[in-house]
Amino acid sequence: MLFLSDEAGQGLVEYGLVIILVGVVIIAVLTLLGPQIGNMFSRIVVKF
Repeated sequence: MLFLSDEAGQGLVEYGLVIILVGVVIIAVLTLLGPQIGNMFSRIVVKF
């Protein structure tokens, strides 16, 4: 079982998974809060 002891790409895969997870969280937050953020900027622009 030589292939089980090869861990050369393990770190790269872990970093990739973390980046994907962060991206999914950012997309979810922007999807949920997007309209509220847009309304906030609209109110700010109207006051100026």
